[in-house]
Amino acid sequence: MSDMRPEQPAEEDGGLATKLAELEDRWKRALADLENHRKRAARDAERLRSDERARTAAEWLPVVDNLERAIEHAGAEPDVLLDGVRAVRDQALTVLARLGYPRQDDTGRLFDPTRHEAVAAVPDADAPEGTIVQVTRPGYGHGENQLRPAQVVVSKGRQADGSGP
Repeated sequence: MSDMRPEQPAEEDGGLATKLAELEDRWKRALADLENHRKRAARDAERLRSDERARTAAEWLPVVDNLERAIEHAGAEPDVLLDGVRAVRDQALTVLARLGYPRQDDTGRLFDPTRHEAVAAVPDADAPEGTIVQVTRPGYGHGENQLRPAQVVVSKGRQADGSGP
C-alpha cells in the first residue's frame, strides 16, 4: 500500500522553510534584545549603587573635616576640645537621621525584642518589669528601616528580698 498522505507542492515546502527561517531570525533577535536589556539593567543598577555611595560619602565629608579640625586643636583646653567633639557627634547624628536612621532614645520605654537587644536585667524598684532602665548602645532607625537594634538593660521589677510587692 502506498503512503496515504497527499504530496505537498514544492512551493509550499519553500514557504514553510522561509517561514521557519523568519521565526528563527525573530527568535535570535529576541534573545539578543533580552541579553542587551539584562546588560543595560546591570549597568544601570551599578550606576545607581555608585551614585548612592557617592551621595552617602558626601554627607559624611563635613563630619570628617570637623574631626580633622578637632585633631588640629588637640592641644587646646580639654573643655574646648570636648565641646568640639560633641559638636561633631551631633553633626554625625544629623547625617544618620538625614539618611533615614535617626538615633532612638529608648530609656523608659517597654522592651521590644524587634527593636532592642537585652544585655542585662536588673532589679529596679522605680521601674515596672520589662522597662528599659539603661541604653548601653543606642539603636538607629525604626521599623523596616532599622540599621541596628539598641542594646539595653531591662528592669526585672523589684528585688525579691522581701522589699518588693
